[in-house]
Amino acid sequence: MAAYGEFAWFYDEFNGEADYQALFDYVHGELEANGVAGGLLADLGCGTGDLTLMLSQAGYDVIGIDRSPEMLSVFREKADELGLSGKVLLLCQDILSMELYGTIRAAVSTFDTFNHIGPIQQFEKAVRQAAFFMEKGGVFLFDLNTPYKHERVLGDNAYTIEAPDARCDWQNHYDPAGWVDMQLTITDLPSGQVVRESLREYSYSMETVRAALDRYGFTLVKVSDGEDFGPVRPDSQRWIFTAVKRYTQEETV
Repeated sequence: MAAYGEFAWFYDEFNGEADYQALFDYVHGELEANGVAGGLLADLGCGTGDLTLMLSQAGYDVIGIDRSPEMLSVFREKADELGLSGKVLLLCQDILSMELYGTIRAAVSTFDTFNHIGPIQQFEKAVRQAAFFMEKGGVFLFDLNTPYKHERVLGDNAYTIEAPDARCDWQNHYDPAGWVDMQLTITDLPSGQVVRESLREYSYSMETVRAALDRYGFTLVKVSDGEDFGPVRPDSQRWIFTAVKRYTQEETV
């Protein structure tokens, strides 16, 4: 599973069009609709923390987990600015081997974190880890870029993303075996500094996701389009899943 390095310092600049308010409204609404209006919540792959901090402000006790120290450093700066540094616990951990030392009421994971985890065996391991710490009735919300997006939108295409102080040249290579390799070249315009990142996203079918959730005790209760939060369409570029844990870990022992 790849971790953002120096790109973390540019992440927010290139993610400026993300509608965090709409994402928060959907996530918060799904949590409440499934009986989780507070309690301990883990953000898996929290990145620079915008959604995590919004959930904290909404009254959840939040743990932000990310394997990138650089991402967490940006997160800490934001938390400090909002006066929330003492309310959010940040853990630099890989979600495939995370240790939470207790159970959680909910977990969220957004912006295709789970696409980056690896082949299906790794994806299932990540679901298993989330299940291990989840209370009975707990809610797991996560999104995925769809196979349609990987093949038909990202494909072998190249993009240039312009921001006020930086430019990202982004080259994709789609492999029909089920992944997209991404080569990112980020140029800091004021200094001319160049940063390069190599990432890979894996594709998982809807059936694969449903089966993995069921295998580890989750019932999939809802799937929506992960961009407009309406019904899933054949050309949806992102899915967002809501799953509820059927039993505690102790009940399986």
